[in-house]
Amino acid sequence: MRIVSADRLSAILGALPGIPRVVASGNFATPWHTLGLLDSALAGYRLFMLNAQAGVPDREGVLLETPFVGPGMRGRDGLRYYPCRLSLVPVLLATTLQPDVVLVQTSTPAGAAVSLGTEVNVLPAAVEAARARGGIVVAQLSRQIPYTYGDSEISIDDIDYAIEQDAPLPSPVVRPVSDVSATIGSRVATLVEHGSTLQLGIGAVPDAALAALTGRHGLMIWSEMFSDGVLTLAKAGALDPDGTITASFAFGSPELYDWMDRNPQIRMLRTETINDPARIARHPRMVSVNSALQVDLFAQANASRLHGAVYSGFGGQTDFVVGALHSPGGQAIIALPSWHPKAHVSTVVPRLAGPVTSFQHSFIISEQGTAAIWGHDASDQAEQIISKVAHPSARDGLRIQGRELGFRV
Repeated sequence: MRIVSADRLSAILGALPGIPRVVASGNFATPWHTLGLLDSALAGYRLFMLNAQAGVPDREGVLLETPFVGPGMRGRDGLRYYPCRLSLVPVLLATTLQPDVVLVQTSTPAGAAVSLGTEVNVLPAAVEAARARGGIVVAQLSRQIPYTYGDSEISIDDIDYAIEQDAPLPSPVVRPVSDVSATIGSRVATLVEHGSTLQLGIGAVPDAALAALTGRHGLMIWSEMFSDGVLTLAKAGALDPDGTITASFAFGSPELYDWMDRNPQIRMLRTETINDPARIARHPRMVSVNSALQVDLFAQANASRLHGAVYSGFGGQTDFVVGALHSPGGQAIIALPSWHPKAHVSTVVPRLAGPVTSFQHSFIISEQGTAAIWGHDASDQAEQIISKVAHPSARDGLRIQGRELGFRV
C-alpha cells in the first residue's frame, strides 16, 4: 500500500484506459472524497454500488450499475439494474461485472491490516476480482472508521494506493416511529422466543420490532445488516452475553459506530457467508423479518418494484427467507403496513403488480393482524391475508377478486 497525495491519485486514476468499471463502498460508508477525485479524473466510467446514497455523480459519461438501488441511484436515467440475490453478487463480480477499480473506506492501519469497518458486504469479493485481473484497489483511510474484526480486516498488501481523509461516517436521518410501525413491531415481537437468532432488514418496521424485544434474553444476531436497534438490545441485556453479533454491514448513529470500534463481540463477514441460506439454516429458531411494497393473495411478496419501476431489489430477503424456513423452529416473516398513505392504495393486492421477491413465508403481518401462512392451504392463506392483513376498506374488493382467481374466500 502506497499512501499518495490527492493530485497523485488523480493522475493515476486519470490514466486508466477505456471505460473502467468502478466498485465503491455503498450504504453509509462511501469514500466520497476519493470518488470525487475519480469522477474529476475520468470522462467516463461504470459505477457499481449497493444501496448508494445521495451524492452519486450525475452526469453524462457515468453509467450506474447495481443489484440493489438506493436513493442515490433511484429513478436515474440509464440506470442498469441487475436482478440478483445478494448472496450471488460476489459471483456476479467475479464473472459478468468484473471491476477494474475498487474504492473502499477503511480504518487507519493496525499493523499489517486495515478494517473495512461498517461495510464489508461484497467488498472482499470485489477486491479479489479486481486483483485477479490486474485492477487497482484504492483505500480512503480515516481515523473515524471503527475497527471491526472478521472479513472486514484486509491486508495492506491487497491495497495499491491509499489517501488519508478523516471523514466522519454519516448517519441515516432518524424518523419518529409511527403508531402503525410500532403496532406491527409489537406483533412481530410476540412471535420471537427467548434464544432466537434474528435477521432484520432495513426500515421502520424492523426497527420497531427490535425495540419491542428488549424484554427477551439470549437473543443472537446473524443478519445481513444491523443498526441502533441491536445496540438497544445490547444495552437492555437481551442479547446472549456469550454470543457474537454477526453481520455484513451496519449503519446508524455515531454512538453505534463508537460501540462497534474494536468490539470483540462483533464479527463482520462477507456477503457470501452471511447470506448463504445453508449457513442461515444452521441457526435454531432463526427469525427473519423483512418488509415489502406489496403482498398478494398467493402469499407472495414484492420488495423490488413499484409502479413498473425498480425501487430497490432482491437484497438479502430471498436468502434469509429460504434459510429461516429450513432452520429448526425458524420463521420467515413479512411485515408491512396495510395501506400506502402517500399513494392511497392497499399494500395487499389480488396479484402482484411487480415481480416476486419472496414467497412461502411463515407469517405476514400488518397493523391489522397476523396471517399464519405456513402449513395452511392456499384458500386459507388468502382468507387470512384478507381478514387479518389487508386494510378494512380493501377487503370486500379483495374477496371478489380472490374468488375470480379461484380462492374460496
